[in-house]
Amino acid sequence: MQDHPLQQARKTNVWYPFDGPGEWSLAKFLVENLSQTQIDKFLKLDWFQTRERPQFKSKDELFFYMQQLPGRGPKWQCTKLKLKGYESEQPIHLIWRDGLEVTKQLFANPVYARHMCYDPHHIYQGQERQIGEFWTSDDAWKIQDQLPEGATIVPIIAASDKTPVTRHTGGLEMHPLFLTIGNIQADVRMKATSHAWRCTAFMPIPTFIVNSDFQSLLRARLWHKCMDLVCSNLKVAARVGEYMVDPSARLCHCVDPWDLIVFLREAKKLHLSGVHLPFWRNWRHSNPASFLTPEILHALHKFFFDHVLKWIKQIMGHELDVRFKSHHKRTGVRHFSGGVSHVNQMTGREHRDIQRTIVPTLWGMASPGFIRAVRAMIDFIYLAQNPLHTESSIVSMTQALRDFHCNKQAILDAEARQGKSGAKDDFFIPKLELMQSFARAIFHVGSLMQWTADVSERLLITHCKHPFERTSRQRDFVLQIARILDREETIRLFDLYTLLSSSSSTPGQDPLINAVVEEDEEIASTETDPTLAWVSNVNPAAQLSLQGPRPVRNHFLKGIISDNARIAFNVTVKADRSRLDASQLQSLYNLPDFAHALHLYATRNGCTLPDHVSFNTWLKFRIQLHSAFHTCRIMPSQQIHAEPPSSNFPRGNCDAVLFSQRVDGDKDGSYVAQIRAIFQPILPRGSHAQLPEHLSQVLVYIQHFDFIIPGPEPSTGMWMVRRSYTGHPSQLETVIRRGSIIPLTDITHAVEIIPVYRGLLDKDVNSGNSLEVFDEYFLNNFADKELYHSLSVISDN
Repeated sequence: MQDHPLQQARKTNVWYPFDGPGEWSLAKFLVENLSQTQIDKFLKLDWFQTRERPQFKSKDELFFYMQQLPGRGPKWQCTKLKLKGYESEQPIHLIWRDGLEVTKQLFANPVYARHMCYDPHHIYQGQERQIGEFWTSDDAWKIQDQLPEGATIVPIIAASDKTPVTRHTGGLEMHPLFLTIGNIQADVRMKATSHAWRCTAFMPIPTFIVNSDFQSLLRARLWHKCMDLVCSNLKVAARVGEYMVDPSARLCHCVDPWDLIVFLREAKKLHLSGVHLPFWRNWRHSNPASFLTPEILHALHKFFFDHVLKWIKQIMGHELDVRFKSHHKRTGVRHFSGGVSHVNQMTGREHRDIQRTIVPTLWGMASPGFIRAVRAMIDFIYLAQNPLHTESSIVSMTQALRDFHCNKQAILDAEARQGKSGAKDDFFIPKLELMQSFARAIFHVGSLMQWTADVSERLLITHCKHPFERTSRQRDFVLQIARILDREETIRLFDLYTLLSSSSSTPGQDPLINAVVEEDEEIASTETDPTLAWVSNVNPAAQLSLQGPRPVRNHFLKGIISDNARIAFNVTVKADRSRLDASQLQSLYNLPDFAHALHLYATRNGCTLPDHVSFNTWLKFRIQLHSAFHTCRIMPSQQIHAEPPSSNFPRGNCDAVLFSQRVDGDKDGSYVAQIRAIFQPILPRGSHAQLPEHLSQVLVYIQHFDFIIPGPEPSTGMWMVRRSYTGHPSQLETVIRRGSIIPLTDITHAVEIIPVYRGLLDKDVNSGNSLEVFDEYFLNNFADKELYHSLSVISDN
């Protein structure tokens, strides 16, 4: 940016050619949100007759100003293409940027300086090797060993998919190509808001004047030809140097590839696509057996929706929806209030939400073998998504797939696998066969989660569908979208430039010096915007002016911390209810033994409960944990409710937790309970006395569940718990739920418990009472991937 021709003018006005931050923010808003016609209409409003008009009077002037901004990305080009001997209905144009220039821009971007990796490395957990990012895989070491000293690998990651951009009518489609580099950490590049992916080309989708049988083949050949052009300089970069490797591309059949009828016939005999010049043919280290990695979104989540969920619908029918509707609602977790059977199309997020509770929901409606097969498949899906793998976790993943195959006959026996002509007696499913390659792929290229298509699916919306709304929808709409994306990229860079140039910094010190410093505090890095993180270290005063996703709030800084400092809790400064006496709290929350439980808690901790003590109460609190996989990272907090009975929740709205308690004197045991009240004892105003430490902290009243031993239920693989009862402290003939009081800091996890359904669900059971009307529940270890890992460790112990 410093070399830009207009840099001299920006020494006095960093927003030049705009006259200041106000005009720049108006220009940015117009370009990012309005179509060209709407911009012209806005600038001609009578509103400007009584107010100062910006320098630009029309859309053309505004776009001319935008063209004068520094920091433009690689130049967009438009190239006319033809396929030898075949005509198309319209001229074929490829709109593209040089893949090497895009790579250079990403590699040199200082925003990602704190999130880059350059060298293969090994990580060990005890004696076991951990496999996560590409740099911990076998292929990274194999390629690095072939490079000269001082060179590093720049893994090119590409994503391409076709998407419609019109709704209902029009039939317009786009086929973008996105690129990023594997040097950027996976948790950063997997977020669309990190802008770590660049739209590099818009592939043409022509209609050829040929028989329809050859239409897809010619389009496939054209796609590879376009990829050849976009990536040509990347291939040269991969070959430069004296360590040149023969790509060994050989033709095995002497058939003219342009004689489509003969060539396609011969290709099908060999199970080939018919593309004779694949784009990777002369790209060093480019082996499709390695770079075409198993893809989580389509290979697993789409497989679950297309097959596993259909098998379950076949045997459960309407009861599946009834049970999903009855699940207890938890904050931050999708609740299917309308059921799941009616949904024909779902996103990957919805697939994951159904997978969370599908196994215990099957109980009582399917045979044990059927449930074991489904549970084994969900186990495989969860284990395959681990961001970090060890040799033992890969063995567990492989065993889960083996367990599915051992129990899949139960699915056929239930006639759950249906085809057009009735029940099927086979499992000829290509994606099921693909799962056999997952273990090998993890060793070769690292964790499969870093290659998921979730981010590219999001990019189709942000880089195609949304920009399309701001075009004229004419024939050149693709070129218009390329210009829109180019302007957006320039705006982001110029925003960063003006922010750093105009914000206050330490006198005599350039804020761009020492850009990389150690973070002062831990943050939930999976939610961090790299631009924000970089600016916060370069120029902390400037970050307040920067818009972007903020880091997850860190409750470890000002919250309540557990004894081992691994868990943070947060309650609001102001309580939801203040200064209730014991009888009021007991009545409000319908806790007949509250006073007795409080006395036992005080006695157990060697305290005496003062007279005239009252209580502040809260309806909820937050719990925040470190990641079970990356122990230095903080996860987003989870909200846990303990609401008293009300008209909406006649028995209260109370979530379940796992808490730790000393047993046998020195060993911690984990137990399940339901939070019924969150409170803190306080003394009367004006009192000079002090509460003992054990009584001055935030406490919770819980009602207990007992584990049904000796171990997890065999078909679901889940622990079962039963509600615990005891006698009333003053009315021994009356049985009540067993309750007790513990410190808030004894809680270790928010958990989900699912009723053990015994046949068809009663119509009176709903999401508001399903945690109250049953006595037996499954402790759902599929509630989320972090809990899945944590519960497996706790269960092993």
